Amino acid sequence: RSFLGLGPDAPLDFTAEPKIDGLSLSLRYEGGKLVQAATRGDGAIGENVTANARTIADIPQVLTGDPPEILEVRGEVYMSHADFAALNAGEPARIFANPRNAAAGSLRQLDPAITAARPLKFFAYAWGQISAPFATTQLGAIEKLASFGFQTNPLTRLCRNPAEMIAQWTAIEAQRASLGYDIDGVVYKVNDLALQARLGFRSTTPRWAI
Repeated sequence: RSFLGLGPDAPLDFTAEPKIDGLSLSLRYEGGKLVQAATRGDGAIGENVTANARTIADIPQVLTGDPPEILEVRGEVYMSHADFAALNAGEPARIFANPRNAAAGSLRQLDPAITAARPLKFFAYAWGQISAPFATTQLGAIEKLASFGFQTNPLTRLCRNPAEMIAQWTAIEAQRASLGYDIDGVVYKVNDLALQARLGFRSTTPRWAI
């Protein structure tokens, strides 16, 4: 709070969401239409997988609602436990070690037809380049992404104090075995986007998320 110049009693809300164990993907839309998809790679250099991403049902080709003219959406490509088990059972010669490896290998196929035959899913949870702001809070932005046609994680919650943050972690932990997909933690983010901007980034990670 002192770093932000906030008083000790100033409200500071956070969002809490599951950290999906999949492959990070960035989607660029211009005029509401998907023009490019790239793996996030090392955060600066990724791999162009546009043709493959177009085959994933959870990734809209054309956005709904009122998206910015330029919108880069970031999210996670993953495979459910049930779909992973079915894939391995159907292809005994190609046994994947886990759903994450299966999702990554499927998205990066040279032949988009192979990707299309794989049961990949996508959760949107962040954004990069935008031509105009579309929300003032993290939760509001997630709701906007849903209105544009993206799948967003239903376990994302607004937490108004540390007790609520811990309670949401406990709730997600209790459901972890039955979610149907892999997670590797809970991510907390400062809800106010203006405060996120004030906090900024370290060399590779944001100061407003943990």
